[in-house]
Amino acid sequence: MDVELRQLRCLVAIVDEGTFTDAAQVLGVSQAAVSRTLASLERALGTRLLRRTSREVTPTGTGLRVVAHARRVLADVDELVRQATSGTAQLRIGYAWAALGRHTLPFQRGWADRHPETELTLVRVNSATAGLAEGACDLAVVRRPPGDRRFDSAIVGLERRLCALADDDPLARRRSVRLADIGGRTLLVDRRTGTTTTDLWPPDARPATEETHDVDDWLTVIATGRCVGVTAESTANQYPRPGVVYRPVRDAEPVAVRIAWWRDDPHPATAAVMELLTTLYRAG
Repeated sequence: MDVELRQLRCLVAIVDEGTFTDAAQVLGVSQAAVSRTLASLERALGTRLLRRTSREVTPTGTGLRVVAHARRVLADVDELVRQATSGTAQLRIGYAWAALGRHTLPFQRGWADRHPETELTLVRVNSATAGLAEGACDLAVVRRPPGDRRFDSAIVGLERRLCALADDDPLARRRSVRLADIGGRTLLVDRRTGTTTTDLWPPDARPATEETHDVDDWLTVIATGRCVGVTAESTANQYPRPGVVYRPVRDAEPVAVRIAWWRDDPHPATAAVMELLTTLYRAG
């Protein structure tokens, strides 16, 4: 059974326009071609889709369901074509938890000023490649090297590592903390996308861990005081939360912020993105 896009477009046009004659005008074909195309679709599906009288054309019950699906299919195909042919007209940048922290808005505005011909969209995808492997974005902001050889990456900046605590936690009264202060606590981590592992601590002083997969859940649990978190500075900038405070971890290495891309198909704007972000991070 073969169903073609032209058949679905014909069906939708008939339903939208109300007559075969008007549908033919919209599609730029003859009325006879519209009749043949609809008949071929009904044969392929093995069911009637439209009731035809001398005055009107209305969908059958099955026809209503097919038209609803056809609209979704045609919309998806139109979007596929738009993205595939947009070239440098569109740039989607994925991120997992936090985009670029305090640099997010300056980056968006700076990009619009410098490259008005390329529409920028930030996309949050909580995966190891921030949506790159899933096809949800063209470039990705990641904070650890991609483990997949299909991708390349480059560092555009560094961010401090912060500890997230409940605001009534005794450590919250300090201006900064050390890794040893957290060693006896339960650390909430996202192993898929997070920057924190127990490797930050010596083998004999590592904290217990619990796992989460969402920044909102992470913050909600930390606010209860049951767990603490260690994260890149961008999280604090992007997700202030009542009941949660962030304190610098003064003896932890900073987090490298990377831009990742497909090794064999880099977006034409990759170099321009890295140049602007490097400038923003160097300026502090």
